[in-house]
Amino acid sequence: QVQLVESGGGLVQAGGSLNLSCVASGRTFVDNDASWYRQAPGEQRELVARLTGYGITNYAESVKGRFTISRGNVKNTVYLQMNNLKPEDTAVYYCNFYTRGSDYWGQGTQVTVSS
Repeated sequence: QVQLVESGGGLVQAGGSLNLSCVASGRTFVDNDASWYRQAPGEQRELVARLTGYGITNYAESVKGRFTISRGNVKNTVYLQMNNLKPEDTAVYYCNFYTRGSDYWGQGTQVTVSS
């Protein structure tokens, strides 16, 4: 059974940084897309950053220049480095792996940015 586990969330002041991690277990991922989504209370889940199996990245306009998605040395790991955090970044952040028609989600990690 595939499991994705996020970590690294927490409470931080505006202007601070956090580095989220996502580790997948249960299978080996080779050329998957890896993404981070977030969902704030009362809002729809939105794509924050994606790293395709070809190494192409794309970001939501609101986080460009502040967030960076990357893979670990082991392809089952993906990170989201978040700098210059703003209160509007407050949300539950979810990791997603997509490969060959299969979608996998983590349980989410809370990020709270205080002003």
